[in-house]
Amino acid sequence: MLDIADELRAWCAAQREFALATVVAVSGSAPRGPGASLAVDDKGTALGSISGGCVESAVHELCLDAIASGEGGLHRFGYSDDDAFAVGLTCGGVLDVLVTPVRGRDPVRPVLGSVLDAAAGGTRAALARVVSGPPAQLGRALAVHADGTHEGGLGGGPDLDRAAARQVRALLLAGRTGTAELGTAGGLCGQPLTLLVESAAEPPRLLVYGAIDFAAALARIGAFLGHRVTVCDARPVFATPARFPGADEVVVDWPHRHLAAEWAAGRLDSRTAVCVLTHDAKFDLPLLELALRLPLGYVGAMGSRRTHTERERRLRAQGVTDAALARLRSPIGLDLGGATPEETALAIAAEFTAVRHGGSVLPLAGRRGPVHRRTRPAGTKVP
Repeated sequence: MLDIADELRAWCAAQREFALATVVAVSGSAPRGPGASLAVDDKGTALGSISGGCVESAVHELCLDAIASGEGGLHRFGYSDDDAFAVGLTCGGVLDVLVTPVRGRDPVRPVLGSVLDAAAGGTRAALARVVSGPPAQLGRALAVHADGTHEGGLGGGPDLDRAAARQVRALLLAGRTGTAELGTAGGLCGQPLTLLVESAAEPPRLLVYGAIDFAAALARIGAFLGHRVTVCDARPVFATPARFPGADEVVVDWPHRHLAAEWAAGRLDSRTAVCVLTHDAKFDLPLLELALRLPLGYVGAMGSRRTHTERERRLRAQGVTDAALARLRSPIGLDLGGATPEETALAIAAEFTAVRHGGSVLPLAGRRGPVHRRTRPAGTKVP
């Protein structure tokens, strides 16, 4: 849903009636994962995509039916050996799709609007919807904010809403979209209930230390990939906005001091990528000593193998453990064979993307199994 948040917010503001179809679970090979959405208004206008084209027409019709009837539902689309090119995924995967009507007085409308407004304003909020449980609660929605406050309801009373809000908030603070399991009475009591949680969080951070030409290229590709990019260097003559137009901010500060301040302010998390391009010991060592102690998503450092060996020796002498050093990606980047700043930036971005998503970095043509390795979230029950 958040992939079309701006357009949906405009539809809500205009009081348009529409239905929202959202991927709840995926098994096998499928082009898009949980949270991908297609919205259709009462005139048939469509926004977004849930399968790259495989099942769009069928879901479009389901959305129109939901607008007319006011009733949504959970639907499964998958590969069929008997008729692979009928409604289904010819790539061999299975999609479970929740269709929710959003009409004038439907209770989901203000809940959805609250999350979309928060996302537009740059604050954290999550939308949780019932995707498995008692039929009367299917599609009910709860908006949860970073401070734990919530709006809407799951149809099971305040105890259920409070218990759900606690679980949803944990996913929100981690910036994750996923499922939450609980019981209809709150906690683990009552009938099993599964929520799809979509988190509207700040973009992941990319911190580039070292105001060099490679940093300019990395800032551009990081921004293209959806990161909030910061370039930091202690040398004011090099760290200027004019040299890094692709960065969201350019900071003049000692790298380790900047990283410490960002962490203390709560602006970094497990999605953060730190790329150290200075290859200067007076900057690198205190920065890496700190970065490797923090639960960041990726820490990489530029330098030759000789530089890396010496860097490791000096970090060990400063008390950095072998387990922490094992997290250091150095020399930084994947071996793509290129050497220009742009090619190097691509190699670095490919590595921190693979680390974030658990990619094998093997050519797809030479790897067996599904192209998309997402699995259906545990506990999701589909009729």
